[in-house]
Amino acid sequence: MRHIATKSKRFSSNRLASIGIGSLIIFIAMILVAGIAASVIIQTMNSLQEQASKTGISTMRDIAGGIKVTQVSGHTINSKIDQLAIFITPIVASEDIDLTYTYISLTDSSKKVILNYDSSCFSSSISNGLFGTLNASNLTATEYGIIVVRDIDSSCTSSTPVINENDLVILLINTTSCFSGIGTNTDVTGAVNPEYGISGIVSFTTPSALIDPIVELQQ
Repeated sequence: MRHIATKSKRFSSNRLASIGIGSLIIFIAMILVAGIAASVIIQTMNSLQEQASKTGISTMRDIAGGIKVTQVSGHTINSKIDQLAIFITPIVASEDIDLTYTYISLTDSSKKVILNYDSSCFSSSISNGLFGTLNASNLTATEYGIIVVRDIDSSCTSSTPVINENDLVILLINTTSCFSGIGTNTDVTGAVNPEYGISGIVSFTTPSALIDPIVELQQ
């Protein structure tokens, strides 16, 4: 009987030991799973935080940055406007704006054109009057030129036309190429669209008579 009792005690002890080791293995496994889950959650949170940060920066650029159209002048010949000069400046607190990635959309109510910067049509100053500095005849219906009026830090060049706060430049358009000229009583609308930020609005109606060589269309 004692022999049987001893065997029974040993069996019970071994069984309890096995249960204890099994519980320990399960506990360690649970810790490992929890650690992996925590790592995944942390990585996901970091990814979401990074995405939110990028979105926030992009949103701030779109809200705080952009272009303002301060004036639009036209050059007339044979009772039609053959050139447009759009004066633009970055809005207050805007980041630098690269005009290489800025396009102009323009319509005369019957035709719409999209124009991009032509680096071969650039002047760092007004050297021969508003419409005599650049040869607008070199511009096609998809191109605009740049004349620098004010550039404090000399950041606006033909190869890197970057403008920043307080800069003022003119975007020159050959409207003969775009619309075969713009006649009288014509509604013209459009926008100067930077890579990011607020677009500068172009909106005017040409006068009923185009007599003077230069006419102010929008101020």
